[in-house]
Amino acid sequence: MHLLPPPLITTVQVMGSRGLSALGGSAQSPGLPSLHPPHSPPNRPGDRAVIVCFGSINLDLIFPLPRLPVPGQTIAGPDLHIEPGGKGANQAVAAARDGAQVVFAGAVGRDVLAEAALALLRETGIDLARVQRRDGATGCASICVDPEGRNLIAVASGANLGASQGSIEDALLGPGTTVLLQNECAADQTAALIARARAARCRIVLNLAPAGPLPQSVLRQIDVLVVNEDEADWLATRLATGSHAVSLHAALGVDVVVTLGERGLQAEARAGRFRLDARAVTVVDTTGAGDCFTGVLASALDRGASFQSALRRANAAAALCCGRRGTQGSMPTGEETEAALAG
Repeated sequence: MHLLPPPLITTVQVMGSRGLSALGGSAQSPGLPSLHPPHSPPNRPGDRAVIVCFGSINLDLIFPLPRLPVPGQTIAGPDLHIEPGGKGANQAVAAARDGAQVVFAGAVGRDVLAEAALALLRETGIDLARVQRRDGATGCASICVDPEGRNLIAVASGANLGASQGSIEDALLGPGTTVLLQNECAADQTAALIARARAARCRIVLNLAPAGPLPQSVLRQIDVLVVNEDEADWLATRLATGSHAVSLHAALGVDVVVTLGERGLQAEARAGRFRLDARAVTVVDTTGAGDCFTGVLASALDRGASFQSALRRANAAAALCCGRRGTQGSMPTGEETEAALAG
């Protein structure tokens, strides 16, 4: 059993920027009034932007297996890797390693898993003053990974469902703040923070993962929605629209990114319509790739990058992540992402 193993890096072939192309479209879709005031540049001490991440904290039990099990089947694997995880914590680490200043709010249990679950957040220098202790278990995930990097995941939410957005003081929310959210904490807490952040004129990035109900009125208050194909299909069914980024953007009036795995991504935004090919990579483990993408996207936008540049950076970082084993430990540094983009 290995606690917090170092990421294993394999050969990565970097593709050029030709995969990203504006396919047309206006800067804002006609007929959709903007709910989103322009963001002011950061004005904090040291002139550094801040990301406030409210989300889940887990301890991940990762099982490398020769194949993924089917119902009723037991598959023996050679080893077990244990490292911190949770979509919120993963995205916070990805953003911080990319160079962002990150404040994290969430919850862990009063148990032996808590400190291990917080280890990489602390090591990365993320502000954990707003992480609460709750009765019950720290969130935990069982992750099976096959030789092709595909995964099968079961999550026990535990203390994450007791996380309160009220731990985030109003002074942290303002036009220079990016609020980063997922869907592994209680929906009412996520919705309440979105309302507060919108009133404070923050930028709001929501990764609707896992797919779960948030009212359409709440979704229309965010700035950027990130979903994978399954989540896009789930949301499209509830909105009675198509699952393409164009359709979701038209239904909600927000910037939408749909990640497509090995087929790259599609995005429909106020800045235009974009398509980005996946970067060539020897896949080891895809478990943390979506979180890496979202965290780096938020980090780049928080620093003032254009939407197109932020997409390119996030895509490059996610490719590096896929070439490494693990979840939180697989997030690349900003320097590694810069080198990939320059290659």
